[in-house]
Amino acid sequence: MTNRDIQAAWNYHEGTKHSLLSLRSGGHYLDWSNHPLAFKIYSTLDPIALPRDFDPLQMSALEAAASLEIPPSHQRVPDRKMLAQVLHFSAGITKRRTHPGGEIFFRAAACTGALYSVELYLVTGDLPDLEAGVYHFGPGDFSLRKLRAGDFRRLVVRASGEEPSLAHAPVILVSTGTYWRNAWKYQARTYRHFGWDNGTILANMMATAAGLSLPTRVVNGFVDGEVNPLLSLDTDREVALSLVSLGYDSQSPREHTGEISSLELETVPLSRQEVDYPAMREMHAASCLRSAEEVIAWRGQTPKNEPPSRTGRIVPLEPLTAGDAPADPVDRVILRRGSARRFTQKSIHFAQLSTLLHRATQGFSSDFLDPAGTLLNELYLIVHSVEGLPAGAYVLHRNDCVLECLKEGDFRREAGHLGLDQELPANAAVTIFFLADLNPVLKRFGNRGYRAVQLEAGILGGKLYLASYAQGLGATGLTFYDDEVTEFFSPHAKGKSAIFLVAVGKPPKQAFPQSP
Repeated sequence: MTNRDIQAAWNYHEGTKHSLLSLRSGGHYLDWSNHPLAFKIYSTLDPIALPRDFDPLQMSALEAAASLEIPPSHQRVPDRKMLAQVLHFSAGITKRRTHPGGEIFFRAAACTGALYSVELYLVTGDLPDLEAGVYHFGPGDFSLRKLRAGDFRRLVVRASGEEPSLAHAPVILVSTGTYWRNAWKYQARTYRHFGWDNGTILANMMATAAGLSLPTRVVNGFVDGEVNPLLSLDTDREVALSLVSLGYDSQSPREHTGEISSLELETVPLSRQEVDYPAMREMHAASCLRSAEEVIAWRGQTPKNEPPSRTGRIVPLEPLTAGDAPADPVDRVILRRGSARRFTQKSIHFAQLSTLLHRATQGFSSDFLDPAGTLLNELYLIVHSVEGLPAGAYVLHRNDCVLECLKEGDFRREAGHLGLDQELPANAAVTIFFLADLNPVLKRFGNRGYRAVQLEAGILGGKLYLASYAQGLGATGLTFYDDEVTEFFSPHAKGKSAIFLVAVGKPPKQAFPQSP
């Protein structure tokens, strides 16, 4: 099965859809005695402690969420403290809570089921206070562990088809997904969640890097069979998902000489046993790229969304200007972020909704989005209680900064049902659905386009989190009844697929003050 055999993506997508029938007939239950560890722990490698004395960031969360690209115009090489700051606010532990049964860890980015299936690795050249090498980031003790000594960046650059941002990156961050850690709860649907969970981490990563004036670019195209061995991954259990270039070095890395030896590194088992869901691994294998030439042909030339003719009432967005918007720095907003567990049904202001939609959808720099700012997903909304905007269903026309009303009415009950019959999407002020036309995406990018569309939704969802909490609101990501979401927004959404869902509203308590 090759990347161009796109029936594999369709088979996986159709086979992992939620419906009333699939949920009621599944018979799956959570075996808490077999709950997986939240961390990958190398039992024989010494930790390299990361500094915790961060310098406060000055850039506001709203500005950071909207940041599209920092031009790599001058030398910008991070030191260990800057690396620590990026890692902490991307995937670090921000809160700990002790209870009779143990300890709960709260992480910087939202994650499906709080299972934290995404791991971070670094491939670096020589930095001011860190030797070149391949490292794993351990959130549990906030440290790095060296897997390989030496500069292996050139191998990653070659695997990416000579991606320019990687060729000048002093640090390349690699995100991986661990199947079982998420599949324990979500079974084969985990491969969708890889994109969501990786995306929220990358949203925080790019926002933090923007606050440090470090250029970043998300790279989704690479030869899987060259990156996975570098990290010594057991690909039946863990696979590389994405690359991010961090910083800028005018000098490109030298060619690495020598073989990539296999590493026999012991890790603590995740559980006493793991259950295999072959559909996940089959989807990943079918979306792998096998040569640098295939990677080069894969990237760019993003298909454009061709929306139907506008027939509904048009409502221009009214985002707050920089001078009027809350200016809380990105690091403070990330620290107070959490997935909302309840909403109050209280109204939010239209300016708040406008601001979070505007800031979160400016796009980001990536090899599958050409030109920068292009998106694969479209945003559809069910508005419940937004002052200045009638309740109803809407679609965002991002380029024109307007909403089109598809139908007016109170759809709280419908929103709750679409979100797997939960109260959160019904009680939110607004429920935001990501939908994509997979036909042109898969035609252009092959099965790997399915990875890209899920990753993009996760990144945009992460930006919605940042923009919501920056304005004193709460947000949470949810799953959904796939086909019923498309049906609800049709005929406008006919032929599109539901990808992700974020509910935004007011939590029961104002846990933090809004900036003036």
